[in-house]
Order: sequence, then structure tokens, then C-alpha cells
Amino acid sequence: MAVPGRGRNKESPPRRPGQQQHQSPGASPSSGRRRPPHSPGWQVPAGARAMRKGGGGRRAARSDPQRPGRDGPAAEGERDVLGRGPLWLLRVCGDQLRVFVDDRKAFAVKANSKIWLSFLLAAFAGVLHWYHITTLFENDRHFSHLSTLEREMAFRTEMGLYYSYFKIIIEAPSFWNGVWAIMNDKLTEYPLVINTLQRFNLYPEVVLASWYRIYTTVMDFLGVPTKTCWTVNRGKGLSPVESCEGLGDPASFYVAVIFLLNGLMMSLFFIYGTYLSGSRLGGLVTVMCFFFNHGECTRVMWTPPLRESFSYPFLVLQMLLLTYILRIPNINTGSLIALCVSNIFFMLPWQFAQFVLLTQIASLFAVCIMGYIDSCKLQKIIFAHMVSLVVCFILMFGNSMLLTSYYAASLVVIWGILEFSRKVLKSRREVYISVIEGCAWLFGTVALKYLTSLVLGIADDAHIGNILKSKFIGYKDFDTLMYTCAAEFDFMEKETPVRYTKTLLLPVVLVVFGVIIKRAIKNLIWALSQTSQYEREERFNHGELVYHVLQLLAYGVLAILIMRLKLFLTPHLCVMASLVCSKQLFGWLFCKIQPKTLAFAILALMAIEGSANLQTQWNIMGEFSNLPQEELLEWIKVNTRQDAVFAGAMPTMASVKLSTLRPIVNHPHYEDAGLRARTKVVYSMYSRKPAKEVKRELIKLGVNYYILEESLCVSRKKPGCSMPEIWDVEDPANSGRIPLCTLMSKDSRPYFITVFENSNYRVLKIPKE
Repeated sequence: MAVPGRGRNKESPPRRPGQQQHQSPGASPSSGRRRPPHSPGWQVPAGARAMRKGGGGRRAARSDPQRPGRDGPAAEGERDVLGRGPLWLLRVCGDQLRVFVDDRKAFAVKANSKIWLSFLLAAFAGVLHWYHITTLFENDRHFSHLSTLEREMAFRTEMGLYYSYFKIIIEAPSFWNGVWAIMNDKLTEYPLVINTLQRFNLYPEVVLASWYRIYTTVMDFLGVPTKTCWTVNRGKGLSPVESCEGLGDPASFYVAVIFLLNGLMMSLFFIYGTYLSGSRLGGLVTVMCFFFNHGECTRVMWTPPLRESFSYPFLVLQMLLLTYILRIPNINTGSLIALCVSNIFFMLPWQFAQFVLLTQIASLFAVCIMGYIDSCKLQKIIFAHMVSLVVCFILMFGNSMLLTSYYAASLVVIWGILEFSRKVLKSRREVYISVIEGCAWLFGTVALKYLTSLVLGIADDAHIGNILKSKFIGYKDFDTLMYTCAAEFDFMEKETPVRYTKTLLLPVVLVVFGVIIKRAIKNLIWALSQTSQYEREERFNHGELVYHVLQLLAYGVLAILIMRLKLFLTPHLCVMASLVCSKQLFGWLFCKIQPKTLAFAILALMAIEGSANLQTQWNIMGEFSNLPQEELLEWIKVNTRQDAVFAGAMPTMASVKLSTLRPIVNHPHYEDAGLRARTKVVYSMYSRKPAKEVKRELIKLGVNYYILEESLCVSRKKPGCSMPEIWDVEDPANSGRIPLCTLMSKDSRPYFITVFENSNYRVLKIPKE
């Protein structure tokens, strides 16, 4: 198809990646058949009451003491039947068996048709989301018309860092040579040799690189072309560039797989909403809420290589499995294995996953304390978490941040509390005991985490505590301000709840939230007055709803503190909205109004603002271009040696490493204590320190060239957040002096030599002393 306008022209044949279909154990129809007896505060479907009456009738027949004797008409009828002979009895039994089998077949066919319809709708939702995010990405970047260098530059900051390891593996002589190269990396933190698989959660790049190599090898063997290359005229006096389309292009293959995975994620959301609410209408509500609030739910269409793009779909799967486990009365081994595997796939790609799982097990522990799930079930879930944590620790070559995390400490503390309660407290469930257990978890987790960090000498995640302190008591230091001055680490915007309200997402969820809380409190009060095990078991059947409420509160707190984390809150709000179609919660309302009528009325009102949000996204039309950085990278390739060492702003360093393969001393992955210390030295160019002192520290790191960006010297996202102001907090002794970057932009002599300069960048050569 011809792509009009935007300065580039070429014919691009349509490309349609394949789609996947996924079946989750959480969608099993049999899991919803078991219903609890009636209790105050919970609506029981009519089918469940019918089953209960039938069951009670059978038990009554078995226990009836007035059974007929062997005399009288009954005995005569019995003798008459026996007198007809064994063949007649066999024929009757055969007819009865045939009728029974036919009934069961009809039920199975009907059940299977419902399951396949659900999966068909889920697949449609997945394809729709894949198409949506693919279109938005192409419209924003005009990615199909970019050159290889432009595509690499489009992966800014840590995105470029992650993609560089994919590039290394696919360009290596063999797959294993590439893996060895990233496990013995000499370019990322010169002069150190580091195992990037241990440090940077790079298993997605390893897997995708292996798939790419297999794909290109097979296609080459079959003689099938994998890409089509064009010469693109960029206009505006710029030189033409070669642009290649098709899955044979590394960048195109990379983003295509990410978009397919996130399309599959939408299928999981449909299944999740359907299973949680017990209605396909709930799945529809979840999916439509996600689309109507798409900009608040995900940013995969703008930043595909970020870790959350690989990791979050597996969290959706994990929470679906957890909901299934909480709902069924007895956990089977397969469910625990599936939960463990989904945990692993969630944790391996993303360093932040441990904090999300911390909120999950904290919510589960609270549900257990309140008595909605029994301690044995929670122990099995905790065990699955422990196994997945150990497996990730091994696969990441002993990443210390996993063992010294709050998540690991919390698992151990909860296990200890459950064991102590089971052996010492037995079945006692007084309120004060629950309070003591909650306090023991909180203080025990914090104490154990700091103890393990102290013993192992690990300070890599110390900045997390400092960020939290900055939120509550205004704590400031260099590393903390580097985070909190970025918009995504600031508090949630005031406009975010307003946007939730305009699409009716927040009002609908508040109604669901209120109904669950009201009925949960009624159940708790009622249960405290009951002593029989029968009544306690009835409450356990609704533990998954209480868990989702607590998890929503946890995500809400995270999102308020750190705006970036609303990417957990908003999708969970969409899942909770599915419960507006739950007969368990709103059965009393569905006696007066059809569920379909209510669901479509809500969706129609949501669509008023939701369709406007979608139209805003579809109207985004752009084309990536960064000519100053392109000039910088081309100059580096031509005018510097392959072993020349560079330092500069973290986003720029990621691009230098990716596109020029030159060694760098700092990069955007800021979760290592040593790297933070290096970055502070590098960013001293934007402080008010003397040039001689800064040069001496850069020479100690082995830097040959420094890339100075004047914009960092003068830009100010908010008060107190320009680089000189950040350094005033860290280095008050030099406060009031002219920033060094301002001096270097005018005249870099005598300590540095300017060797390249354009509108955005200035390359300073550092002469040896």
C-alpha cells in the first residue's frame, strides 16, 4: 500500500503476522459448578439451590428409617420383574445406560460449544489489540520507512540498551557465541567485564534472538525471502537511506513478537474477566474498558522494548491462575506448577516484578488472616512462589537483589507465621491474634530484608527505600532526584482519576468495590457468631473476590506514589469492572433487569468518552527523525577507534553502544549501586565543580570522549530539577558558581578539546595528563 505524506515515499506490501491461541486452565467450566450453601450477604444462583435441594433429597432418602419391607405389593412387583428373566433386565439396563450417555453427551457438547465460543471471542479480542497497537506504533514512528540506524535511534534510553544485546546475539557467528558475548560483556561498563544476563533481565532478548536465527535459517533453506529493501527519499535535503520491511529485518521482527505477545495478553484479559464474573459479558466489559482507557493501561505501542512489555502479559496469566486456585476447594499439583511457571516468566524479564509479587502475597496473607482462605492453601501458594524465586535466582546466575528483596523476606516470614499458627494456635482465630500476625509480618519482613542485605553486603536496591522516603518526608539526594524529577516517578497526576471518571471506569468499580466490602463485612460479622466448620467453609468460597479488592488497594497505593505504576492499577480496574456482570454480586438486580441490558447500557455510556480517547490515539501521525543524533553517531563510526571509550547522558550512551558498538562507562539501567556511583561521576560535568577535578575523575574511569548536551544544562522539568540544581543538593560547597557545562559550551580549553559539535551535541576529547 502507498503511504502518503510525511516526507517519505515507497510501496510497502502488506504484512500480516500470525496469531496465537492460548488455552488457560482458569477458564475451565467445571470450576464454576460448585456453589456454597446460602449465607447472609451472598447471592446464590438458582441452579445452585436446585443442586442443593436434589442433593439433600438423596441424602434424606438414604437416611429414611421407614423403608418398605419385603411383603405386600412391592414384593410382588419385585418377583414379577425377576420372573421376566435376566435378558429383559439386561435390555432395560442397556436402555437406561444409553439414555444416561446421550444426556451426558448433549451436556458435554453444549459445554464445549460455550468454551470454544469464549476462546473464539478471546482470540478476536487479541487480534484486535494486536492490530491496534501495531497501527499506533507505525503511525507514530512511520517505522516501516525508517533506515536501520533510525530504527535503532528510535529505541531511546534503556530500550536501546536492551535491544543492543539482541543485536549482538543475531550478528554473532553462532547463537552460543552471542550468548557468551553478552555473558562476558566488555562494552557496557568499561573497563569492567560483566554478565549482562545476571544484571539486566535479558532473557527475552536471548529467546527472541534464537527465534530470529531459527526463522531466518529455515527461510533461507527454503528459499523464501524474509524482507524487502527499498531506497527511501527522505526529502529536506537529506541523503536517501535503505529501508527494509519484513520479519527478516531484526528490528521489525523484534517489535512484531512483542506486539503479538501483547495481543495474546488481551485474549487473557477476556478469559480473566469471563472467569471472574462467570459471564462472557464480564469478559467483554473488561476488554472494552481496556480499550476505552488504553492510554492509561499500557505504553507498549510507544515503548515496545521496555521490560514490562515482555513481563506484564505473564502477570495477567498468573493472576488468572491464582483466581482459579482461590476458587477451587482443593489445589491440584498441575495448578501449582502452572502458577510457578507463570511466576518465573513474570519475574525473569523485569527487575520490578518482585515488588508487584510482594503486594500479591501481602494481599493473600490478609485474606488468610480474615479467614477467607485456609492456611494450608496459602502455604501451597507460598511454596510455589518460593520455588519460582529460587529458579529465577539460579537462571539469573545468583542475582543478589532477588535474595535480599522484600519479596523474599516476606515469603519466609509468612511461612514462619503460618507454621507457628498451625502448631501453636491450632484453630483459634480471635481478632487480636490476626492483628498480631499482621504486625509480625510487617516488622518481620522489614527486619529480615535489612538483615540479609547487611550480611550479604548488598546495597543495589537502597535507592528504593530512599525514593519512598522522598515521598513521605521529602528526603533528597542525587540518586533520588534522578528518579523523582522524571515524570513517571512522580506522584499520580490529578487528571488521572478524572479520566477514569469520564469513561465511567472508576464509578463502576467503586460500585463493585462497595458491594464486595459490604457483603464481606456482613459475612465476617456473621461468621464470628458461628462456630461450625460448615459455615466457615461457606465464606472461603469468596476469597478470590476479597483478594481482588485488596490487590486493587495495593495497586492504588503504588500508582498514587509512582505514576508509572498506574500501568498495574488501570488494567486491574478493568478486570474488577467485569464483576458488574456477576450474578454472585448482583443477582438481586438481574431479577429486575437483564444482565445483557445492564452491560450494554454501561458500555454505551462508557463509549461516549472512550471512543473519543481512541480517536485521539488514531489521530496521532508522526515520523521519527533525529538528525543531530544521526550526525553524532555517523561521526563516531568514522572518526574514532573501535576501542574509544565514551561517557555522557544515560539515554545517549545507550544509542552510542547500540549503533556504534563503542565501549561506554555508564548506561540507563540504574539499579546497581556501582553503576549509580559511576553515573554520578559522569554527570559531574553538569555540576559546579572545577573542570580539573571533573577531568581527573573521568580519566580514572578510562574515558576518551565526553558527549556534552547543553539541553541538560539548562532544561528544567520542574523547580529544583535542572542538573545544576540537583548537584546543589549533593554538592552545596560549590553552590553559586557557574555550572561547568555552561563553561564547556563556550570554551572547553584547556582541560578538554572540542572535536565535534552540532545543534544538540558537543564531543569533548579528554587529553591524557
